[in-house]
Amino acid sequence: MEIKERSQIEEQYKWDITTLFANDEAWEEALAQIPEEAEKVICYQGKLTESPKTLRAFLDAEEALDRKIENVYCYASLRSSEDTRAEAGQIMTSKAMGVFTRIMASLSFAQPEILSMSEEQFRSFMESEELALYKHTLDDLYREKAHTLSEKEEKLLSGMQEIQQAPGQIANMLMDADMQFDPVVLEDGSELALSASNYILLQTDSRREVREKAFHNYYRSFKNHINTFASTYSNSVKADVFTAQTRNYDSARAMSMAGENIPAAVYDGLVDTVHKYLPAMYRYVELRKKMLGLSEIHYYDVYAPLVGDLSISYTYEEAKEMVKKAVSPLGEDYVKTVQRGFDERWIDVYPNVGKSGGAYSSGTYDSNPFIMCNFTGTIDSVSTIAHEMGHSMHTHLANTHQPAHYAGYTLFVAEIASTVNENLLIEQLLKEEKDLKTRMYLLNQYLENFKGTVYRQTMFAEFEQKAHEVIEQGGALSAEQLNQMYQDLVQLYFGPSMVLDEEVRYEWARIPHFYRAFYVYKYATGYSSAVALSEKILNEGEPAVKKYLEFLSMAGSDYPLATLQHGGVDLSTPAPIEQALAKFESIVEEAEKTFEMLQK
Repeated sequence: MEIKERSQIEEQYKWDITTLFANDEAWEEALAQIPEEAEKVICYQGKLTESPKTLRAFLDAEEALDRKIENVYCYASLRSSEDTRAEAGQIMTSKAMGVFTRIMASLSFAQPEILSMSEEQFRSFMESEELALYKHTLDDLYREKAHTLSEKEEKLLSGMQEIQQAPGQIANMLMDADMQFDPVVLEDGSELALSASNYILLQTDSRREVREKAFHNYYRSFKNHINTFASTYSNSVKADVFTAQTRNYDSARAMSMAGENIPAAVYDGLVDTVHKYLPAMYRYVELRKKMLGLSEIHYYDVYAPLVGDLSISYTYEEAKEMVKKAVSPLGEDYVKTVQRGFDERWIDVYPNVGKSGGAYSSGTYDSNPFIMCNFTGTIDSVSTIAHEMGHSMHTHLANTHQPAHYAGYTLFVAEIASTVNENLLIEQLLKEEKDLKTRMYLLNQYLENFKGTVYRQTMFAEFEQKAHEVIEQGGALSAEQLNQMYQDLVQLYFGPSMVLDEEVRYEWARIPHFYRAFYVYKYATGYSSAVALSEKILNEGEPAVKKYLEFLSMAGSDYPLATLQHGGVDLSTPAPIEQALAKFESIVEEAEKTFEMLQK
């Protein structure tokens, strides 16, 4: 597929960001007005505890300012994504970020000032009619009072944030800029360059020689720097533990989960339930071994394609119809809004020279959602449109039903709507597809989603929990200890059939997620919730759809566990994880049968 310049792409295939600002000049005018608007908020400093009426006026003014900043930053970010070579978008983004940073610093007085109220005064404020609209926001803020320090201490901790981020930045710089990887030299003498950015791509190569040599060469470099990585990660863990202890939390994990009010039982229940269903993963590993025709399956075989590339290609028009058909179980209104997204050019469809890679959904409370896409006609491209439209529909429903301060939703639920859409698409395609090879491709895509998002992220979650416990119990993390800890988990999660080459034990060092502790488990709970919800939607129909759409519409008006429970998924019990992994087990079984039929 030819990659065109952006000017060569027809307007109908570009997003319409004039719904935010008519042009760059209008954006510049809005940016210039923000400091003046900020003064209308800053002037409330020292007055927030005077009366409920004053606090309400401040919160309204702050929300209005937030919306203006969000509009300015979003537009700049979208413009930057259109062509990363163009200076204009980069400069706009830098300007917007600079304004945002300065204003957020000037508003840092608000939280300590509100929390300076006694419990009696706070409760009296909360009973007032003026603050009814902000009740959950203020309750959530006050919930953290026991962990909020004095203004001087908060300032000290705030000043340490950049220092605490240093271990992760050093590790990334070492990995991305300084480390060198030997090229993959094939038997015919040809060479393939190896880097951090193309390693996974080489692991999906159908040639085992490429996968094996890339695996050994890649992790040899990590082995050579493993003591440095152990030092950076150990110090990152120590920073987490220090902050948690300073803020009077029982553990770093408790501190991380407190932000979304998620109990530890959710994390522990995920790990325990995944352990229960490890035999299903072992069956998938065995199936991979058989399909690849291997006498031994190694870690460099876990991404190998099982059925090769499919020659099927779809036009964008076909993709739109496929997505609409897939989400039709969600009701006529949902489908109409998806169609509106297509008609009103929410989507930037095709790749162009300089355009950002990948895909994302963006937008603000005052705009429609926007979807960055790089459509190439593959099944994966169609799935990406379904996925990102799920994010956009979540945002649209939240904006439609909530005031601005409740329209945002947390990471704990952020991937659910997108994954529900993706699963509905796979289920629709499987329902219609008769070709065994294509069915096997779809089933494997389904299984890979489970493997990468539920099993693998839970394995990561278990690793970081164990690492933090060592420091919290007064121990020290050595390279050998981290290597062994990780190797044991890989053996546990992939089972006895997996041959573990020495290099497996160094994989932890290349995972950047570990420098932002205790958030990877949310991918696993989110995916599991999405599977449970999509199964309910397909099997129960209208009652399940109604609850699901209400859940999306609730957004940040309550804690994520409560909104999810309203939608039909109660993560205070292991039932949703059980349901999702039972689905994984059934897909493995169907894939086994399909493989047997392909062999005949």
